[in-house]
Amino acid sequence: QVQLVESGGGLVQAGGSLRLSCAASGSIFRINAMGWYRQAPGKQRELVATINSGGSTNYADSVKGRFTISRDNAKNTVYLQMNSLKPEDTAVYYCNLYYNYALDSWGQGTQVTVSS
Repeated sequence: QVQLVESGGGLVQAGGSLRLSCAASGSIFRINAMGWYRQAPGKQRELVATINSGGSTNYADSVKGRFTISRDNAKNTVYLQMNSLKPEDTAVYYCNLYYNYALDSWGQGTQVTVSS
């Protein structure tokens, strides 16, 4: 059993910043990758950013230069620093964990709302 606990969402004005956190716990002996995805109303869930076990990162083009993903391996926690937020960043943000080589788990989601 694995649990992902997300925090840090909220309401912010355009141009502002938020930091999301996702802490993983449970039967994890290897984290292959962690990442963030988002889903806006009426749209499909899309990748925001991922970071693998080696520290390599991958970003959606729409957030490059504004968002930064990072990990604290000792805490099994992934962070998403979001700067220069835009109204189009409004969505429910989901944490994803790819672990134990072949397993996949999702967080419950945290709402991010950016007002214009």
